[in-house]
Amino acid sequence: MKILVQKFGGSSLTTEDCRMRAIYHIEKAIDEGFSLVVVVSAMGRKGDPYATDTLLQLIRNNGNQLPSREMDMLMHTGEIISATVMCSMLNAHGVQAKILTGGQANIITSDDFTNAQITTIDPVRILQELEENQVVIVPGFQGRTADWEITTLGRGGSDTTATALGVALQAEMVDIFTDVEGIMTADPRIVEEAQPLSTVTYTEICNMAHLGAKVIHPRAVEIAMQANVPIRVRSTFSDDPGTLVTTMLEIGRLGYTVHDRVVMGIAHVPNITQIKVANKEGQYDTQLQVFKTMATNSISVDFINVNPLGVAYTVHDELGEKAARLLTQMGYEPQLLPHCAKVSVIGAGMTGVPGVMAQIVEALTNEDIQILQSADSHTTIWVLVHESDMVRAVRALHQQFHLHQHHV
Repeated sequence: MKILVQKFGGSSLTTEDCRMRAIYHIEKAIDEGFSLVVVVSAMGRKGDPYATDTLLQLIRNNGNQLPSREMDMLMHTGEIISATVMCSMLNAHGVQAKILTGGQANIITSDDFTNAQITTIDPVRILQELEENQVVIVPGFQGRTADWEITTLGRGGSDTTATALGVALQAEMVDIFTDVEGIMTADPRIVEEAQPLSTVTYTEICNMAHLGAKVIHPRAVEIAMQANVPIRVRSTFSDDPGTLVTTMLEIGRLGYTVHDRVVMGIAHVPNITQIKVANKEGQYDTQLQVFKTMATNSISVDFINVNPLGVAYTVHDELGEKAARLLTQMGYEPQLLPHCAKVSVIGAGMTGVPGVMAQIVEALTNEDIQILQSADSHTTIWVLVHESDMVRAVRALHQQFHLHQHHV
């Protein structure tokens, strides 16, 4: 049995026309001989009747005191509504379809309500339905505990459902359908010349997703990477094959061109506050005290630089004042610089290649953009800039590395 998992995001299911495009892709996959599992998100985005954010607002407007266990009961309903609508439409088109909730599909999770982790999947029920030529529709973003409590998987949970099912079913591929043509070299709302990428590695797209690109959730990619299940990120509204996400070896084996590129994309994250803390006289454990305090108070830190004089790191803007207050209570005099942005240059090919940082500095210097802080890994170089410079920085770096040329 040749299994394909297709996942349709909320923007692909909002209107009847959108849903018809989804059905087109489902019927096309059936014609190609695939046994099909379809994962669906809640229909629409914030403001639409059944979007997750709309359901949350319903509670906020009615007491705003729902425990997390009961919150999951509410949150999983949006995907079930999508599943029932798609099931009805498929049956009307002569396609046999059956819905299995996350629990019925044996997606077993931890009991961390509203942010559960998948622990195991037993796909026996799904395989039984596929053997009977059913298209199996699984509402994304949800599962159950070992004792049958409903759970949801947190943001990006439908992507995670799709790739986890792909691994459990040993699928040929997982198709993530969205409202864009695939993974782009930069956010096309910022860079008009941004180009679709035909292929990326798991590592590259994980970095893109962690660093601001919102096309696919990094947790979903990491699950697929563990079992080497290829992913395609595609548009619901075209027949374009989109972006293939897999290993460099598989890219060549599947007949795609292996691009010798140093940089594959530019990502960005706004709304960041830089915090600098100097050592007190004679104190050498500043970094320990600072980061233990941040952890104890559930403040996530990023972009960390530690040196003999003190530490520098970043937090989200909304946590900046809380962090400063805690540090002041400890006797420190933190320096805060709010309204910054992290701009990231990403590419698996930059490992060991000299001159990448020089090009970044050149591009930003030519635009009179100040680099406030930098860091790097084998596949990514990050720079912190003023948020007012973010758009110009992304555009300058996209141009510097010739990502506007359609060979990516």
